[in-house]
Amino acid sequence: MKRLVFLALFLLFSASSSFALTVPERLVYDISWSGMTAGTAVQEVTQSGDVLHIVSTTRSASWLSHFFPVDDRVESVLKKGNSGSGLGMPRFYRERINEGSTHRHKESRFDERELTVTTKDFRDGGKEKVHKITDRTYDTLSCIYFMRKCDLVVGSSFNIEIYDCKKLWDTEVQVLRKERITTSLGTFNTIVVKPILRFQGMFARTGDVHIWVTDDALRVPVKMTTKVKLGKITATLVGGSYWPEKAQM
Repeated sequence: MKRLVFLALFLLFSASSSFALTVPERLVYDISWSGMTAGTAVQEVTQSGDVLHIVSTTRSASWLSHFFPVDDRVESVLKKGNSGSGLGMPRFYRERINEGSTHRHKESRFDERELTVTTKDFRDGGKEKVHKITDRTYDTLSCIYFMRKCDLVVGSSFNIEIYDCKKLWDTEVQVLRKERITTSLGTFNTIVVKPILRFQGMFARTGDVHIWVTDDALRVPVKMTTKVKLGKITATLVGGSYWPEKAQM
C-alpha cells in the first residue's frame, strides 16, 4: 500500500496554543487493505538545535511485495518559528517513492524570503521547476505537525495551503464529529475530520479520506481510512515511542 499515514494527515491547521509534541517521537502504524495486513508505516520526528527533521517510511508486507512491492521514504526539514504553531516554513522536502511500477524521486527547496519553491525531478534528468508559494505553505509531511496544533470544533471547516511537488493546493478540512474508538492500544476519545482532497497524492482514491485524532492536546492520529479502486485502506496506530496518555486501557 502507499503513504496513507502522512498523506491523509497533512491537512489540519489553526492557532490553538494547547499543542504538546514530544520530541523525539516515533509512531508505528499497521496498514491494512480490505482487512488484510498490507504493510507497516513509521513516522518519526527528531530535533537538532532549532531544526526539526521528520521522516516517514512505508514498507509492504512480504506477501504483497511479491507482486506489488512498496518501499517509500519521505522527509521534511523545517525550523522552529514564531508562528502560533511554533513551526516555521519547511526548508527542504524529499520523496523517494517505489510502489510497484511507479517510481519517483523529487526534492523541493523552499525560499521563505522570495516565497518560491524549487523542485528537482531526478527521474526526469534533474529537471527543475519553480513555483510561487505563500507564507502559509507547507509540504505534505510537515503539515502533520501543524495539524496537531488544531483547535477542532465539530461542524466547522478551515483551509490550508499544501505544496505537493507539483502544485500549490488550497485544501478544505471538515471537522465532522467526536467518536470513541477502540484499537489494540486501548479506547480513545477522538475527533473525526475529512480533508477535501482535489488530487490523488499517493493513492488512487475513489472515495473520501477520514482521520481519527485524539481529542486532547496531542492530536495524535489513531486511525485513517480511504477507499481505493480495489477495496479500502486503513492505517491504525499500534505503537512507537509515545502515544496519548489519555488512552483508556
